[in-house]
Amino acid sequence: MTLITLIATLMMFNMPKLPYAHNALEPVISQATIDFHYGKHLQTYVNNLNSLVPGTEFEGKTLEEIVATAPDGPIFNNAGQVLNHTFYFLQFTPAPARHEPEGPLADAIRRDFGLFGSGWAWPSADKDGKLHITKEANGSNPLRAGLTPLLTFDVWEHAYYLDYQNRRADHLQALWDIIDWPAVEKRLK
Repeated sequence: MTLITLIATLMMFNMPKLPYAHNALEPVISQATIDFHYGKHLQTYVNNLNSLVPGTEFEGKTLEEIVATAPDGPIFNNAGQVLNHTFYFLQFTPAPARHEPEGPLADAIRRDFGLFGSGWAWPSADKDGKLHITKEANGSNPLRAGLTPLLTFDVWEHAYYLDYQNRRADHLQALWDIIDWPAVEKRLK
């Protein structure tokens, strides 16, 4: 293995390590959905990104840097999907310590939105800590608007169809029961 090959291998993007077993979020998200959504769907984006980035100006950059600066196209789309799915999978826990945010995040939600209801959006914070909700398409992310993403819901059918068929609203409501609020609160700077 040459030094260049070794460096390229070390710079590859990897699958996020799930902090729970594939069946741990049942019945909200089944093992079949995790196996498919995380194991196959996200893995495809990671593989695509790793094949697209070498030799480009984005080599050696973080996912966040790529999503914030790449023009629309295959590198942006795959980087955005890897980042968005990583946020999605790492914000859940099978046994939440609590079912509501606390501290600065809870204060910011009350200040900027009033009551915090369910929905499918990206709650994000600007540099002053003011919260925003954005709806993003495909691989887009609030980073592109200079915001810090805090939480996300994947509303594409592959995220819920095996468990909820066409009942997306029921799936979104159930997700609130497995959010790891301390993990989300750490994202608020």
